[in-house]
Amino acid sequence: MNITETFINGLMAQSQAIPSQVFEQARKCLLDYLGVAVGGARYLQEKHFAFFETFTKDQGNSSVFGMSQKTTATNSALLNGFCAHVLELDDGHRYGMIHLGASIITAILNVSEKERLDYNSILRGIVMGYEVAVRCARSIQPGHKVRGYHVSGTCGTIGSAMGIALSCGYNKNQLRATLACAVSSAAGILEIQEDASELKPYNVGRAAMDGLVAAQVGRLALPGPDDVLGGKCGFLVAFTDIPHLEMLTDFSSGEYGIMGIYQKVHAACRHCHPAIDAILAIRNDIHLKPEQVEKIDVHTYRLAVRSHDHTQIRGISSAKLSTPFSIALAILKGSAGYTDYNNSNMNDYWIKYLTNKVSVIVDDKLTAQSPTVRGARVDIYLKNGSFYESSCLYPVGEPEHPLTKGILETKFRELAMYGGLSRSECDEVISEVWGNEFSIEKIVKLTCKK
Repeated sequence: MNITETFINGLMAQSQAIPSQVFEQARKCLLDYLGVAVGGARYLQEKHFAFFETFTKDQGNSSVFGMSQKTTATNSALLNGFCAHVLELDDGHRYGMIHLGASIITAILNVSEKERLDYNSILRGIVMGYEVAVRCARSIQPGHKVRGYHVSGTCGTIGSAMGIALSCGYNKNQLRATLACAVSSAAGILEIQEDASELKPYNVGRAAMDGLVAAQVGRLALPGPDDVLGGKCGFLVAFTDIPHLEMLTDFSSGEYGIMGIYQKVHAACRHCHPAIDAILAIRNDIHLKPEQVEKIDVHTYRLAVRSHDHTQIRGISSAKLSTPFSIALAILKGSAGYTDYNNSNMNDYWIKYLTNKVSVIVDDKLTAQSPTVRGARVDIYLKNGSFYESSCLYPVGEPEHPLTKGILETKFRELAMYGGLSRSECDEVISEVWGNEFSIEKIVKLTCKK
């Protein structure tokens, strides 16, 4: 068997033996997704309402969470995926360096609204969509990122398509065709997040949209290549210099990628989180005044330095990618939530002052430990000669430090109420997600409003 054949066989077997605790994890991911999607829709409406107008002019039967208008299936996939990522609070996986739910759950709920999938099928699709995306990402990282690719766009497309296919019970020929279409559609470059760009969520929304289309074409089971993953011009050759074949061929561990995800409490890029948690630990012990600070050194792994060490902040998206700004924000405000990344704070004198005191430095030891450990050490030097140090190896929300159901519910309520839901409506959504039945019609009714 070639790599593609082995991969599909492994997925089919794994999808039929999902343990109850893995399904429970999928519920947590679903609740987290609904919060960031509804909250993100409100944020995007306030900031770029024309974006919504452009894509809701087309009439259709597919919903956009946080909006009353319906549109075409592809437009709603793009919008929901975009909104679910725009706040930088959606989940991801440290080994794959990939965001997951914003594209994968978007695509599966899109199909569910049309085809009325039962709850087990939805959860199976989430589990297996994450599985595909994580395995594909891990098979090509870190070389994929070093080449300049945005893995949430490339492997997010593949995970979205295959999540749909496995939730809908596609046969082997349909799965093969879906995978071929998804791999051929996989795209996204990291340059889209640089400078003053606010287009990073486009890669995620497009991954949901293209995954949806790939699954639609794949259902037809048209003949495709024998080995789209391992062929001479296939996925591995195109996307990395050093492939990790075992991620596509070895299913012997019985582990599921969804169990290794992180969920976020800070609205910054995940590479900034260990430094944020470390600085908050110092802040809890001492009262820091910005004028006391001589310099702050952040020692972290190599991939957390490039594109995250800038001190010139050119917009909210730029701020969320900046470790120096996020450090300054955490010192002054005691948090780095979605409401903290705003124009007022970007123009605050003392936040600017502290931002320019931060240096982000490659640490060889932490680089060697990455991605098993994605940590940071923060050293603060005060003008009076005092020195403070704090390290964080596993940021809040990693599997080693997971968010409880209670924290996830609180996060959901905050985002959903910002998005326009009442507290009682939030409670209904939470009850629906934790229950044995899940009505997409009820979720749409509760969350799709102006």
